Amino acid sequence: MSEQRSERPRPSAKKGWGVVVVDPFPVVRDGIARVIAEEPDLEVLAQASDGDAALASLARVRRTRVVVLIDIGLDEPSDAAWLIREVRERYPGHAVLAVGANADPVSISRLLFVGADGFVDKSSEPGAFVDAIRRVATREAMLTGSSMETVALVVDSIERHRDLAGLLTRRESEVLTIAAEGLTAREMAERLGVSERTITTHLGRIYGKLGVGSRLAAVRLAVRAGLVSAGNTD
Repeated sequence: MSEQRSERPRPSAKKGWGVVVVDPFPVVRDGIARVIAEEPDLEVLAQASDGDAALASLARVRRTRVVVLIDIGLDEPSDAAWLIREVRERYPGHAVLAVGANADPVSISRLLFVGADGFVDKSSEPGAFVDAIRRVATREAMLTGSSMETVALVVDSIERHRDLAGLLTRRESEVLTIAAEGLTAREMAERLGVSERTITTHLGRIYGKLGVGSRLAAVRLAVRAGLVSAGNTD
């Protein structure tokens, strides 16, 4: 069970950027806080172990220059993607930096797609880590600690996100998400309160738009683009 307590933000006389650290592990949060404490223009305003605690802390922050560091390993349902969307919705002026270790390009691209301003790998040197915070604070999109090959894969994945998101209607996206759960057309129809024929019509249109010939192929394509998750696509 994740820790629910969050540290209360403290007032500051600094004129630089305030930082909110969101990470499920106390030792990691403390380590990041110690690195930031060495910087005269950065200050940790709050620490949180999960998405709900992070939003509670952000609600008490009275600074306008804020960077939110969000670990990509937060547990569902309040995972990193959910939290990034919430921060973007509630605090559009805050900068958001995703943080992780050994993250795959699809995971990184998904977080950038939903609103993160950048990504920094935990294996980065302290100087590079704090530089990433400063660069994201000025809305300079960046990937720190990533190879050029990884950057290329992330960019390609983001483009696939955009392509699929633009191709499908909201209802079609909803149908595809439910299809990823492995439900039958009848079960999907019951879930959405429509006829089975309506579901098969939606699926047919989805296949045509994605250029595939089956539900399995459509789900796999959506999973690779990070739009849906599937417990079993084999």
